[in-house]
Order: sequence, then C-alpha cells, then structure tokens
Amino acid sequence: MKNNLKFNNKQYVEELIKLYSQYIDQEYAEWSENYMRNQFEFLGIRTPLRRKLTKQFFKDYGVPPKENLSDVIFLLWEHPQREYQKAALDLLEKVKKTLTPEDMPWLSSLILNKSWWDTVDVLSPHIMGHMFKTYPELLSQYADQWIKDGNFWMQRAAILYQLQYKKTTDEERLFRYILHRADSEEFFVQKAIGWVLREYAKTNPLKVKEFVASNQLKPLSKREALKNL
Repeated sequence: MKNNLKFNNKQYVEELIKLYSQYIDQEYAEWSENYMRNQFEFLGIRTPLRRKLTKQFFKDYGVPPKENLSDVIFLLWEHPQREYQKAALDLLEKVKKTLTPEDMPWLSSLILNKSWWDTVDVLSPHIMGHMFKTYPELLSQYADQWIKDGNFWMQRAAILYQLQYKKTTDEERLFRYILHRADSEEFFVQKAIGWVLREYAKTNPLKVKEFVASNQLKPLSKREALKNL
C-alpha cells in the first residue's frame, strides 16, 4: 500500500483489523472490559504485543499521507474495540511533528469522543502538549477554554497537557488552571491535579510544597501531589 498512487483509507484500516484479529484473546478481553468498567469492548491484545504489531504494521504499510490522516484516525476511533483507538493514538504519536494548527479542531474533538482516562491521558500530554509547545498561540483558543468547559475530560486535558514539560512548565498557567478547578468534586479532575503537581515536584519540589500548603486543594489532589515529597 505504501506504493499505491491513491491511498485507500478503508483498505488501510482493514489491513490493521486483519492483523489484530489474529491475536484476539477472549479471556484478557473480558478482564480488560471489567477493568475499564465495561465502557468499551476489547480484542484482548496486551499492550506490549499491540505496540509491537502496530510498529510492524507501520513498517509494512507506512503512515497515511497528511491529507488522509484525520479520516484514518476517525475510522479507527469509530471501531468498538478499544485497541483501535490505541492504534490511532500510536499513529498520532508517530506523525505528531507533521501536525499544524489547522489540525487542532479535529484533534480536540477526540477528547470528547469515547472519552476515558486511557485516551485523554495520551492525547493531552503527548499530542496536545506537543501542539501547545510548538504553537503557543493555540493556548488561548484551546487550553484556556478547556479549563472553563463543563466537561470534566476537557478540564483534565487542560490540566495535564504540561505533564511532561519539566523545566519548560508555564507555572503561572498551571497553577491558575488548578485553582480554577481546585474545588471540583470530580475524581478524574482531582486526580489530574495531584498527578500534574507530583510530576512538577520532580522539577521544582519547593514550589509545589509551597503551592499545596498555601491553597485549598481536595484531599485526593493534595495526597497525590505530595506522594513523593
């Protein structure tokens, strides 16, 4: 398919389905469905094996041309088994340097589609984190709006996009976002606050201690933030 003059989105995805279908494990699929609170169906392919298969697939079939990328991602996203959303995320990670501000509307729509921590926690720090670092002008239009959004997955995405920033963390923005949602009753928001503070504490432990001590955070957020301090 790499040499096809016209790239076929459907055929590309069907080849991946054929590959994944050879490794279905019903017992592990049931375990995965229970673990994910029966939010999604699974094929039952363990993550190390799935990554290995996907890597080989990209080697054999290449990645979609830029103009086909969003269509392929959406085709994968529509499949009921969760492994296909994971494959879409693997593909995005592989091609993220080709993404531009024009891709943000469809990229951000993935946060709201089939939302759960396993997709949002890849999209936010890995894909959105890259986009905001590369194109900081996008922050006011996206992340600054997500933290105000009524959807808690958007809030979580706003909090976590700097998770891997370390010394390049925009501390003012991070703390502002956290304080905006510090009184949230939502578990996934409280947990995100604790997680991002715990990560930032590896870079600036004194600042995190000071922030936690001087602000009213939920017990879960506070506990998670100070876990390694």
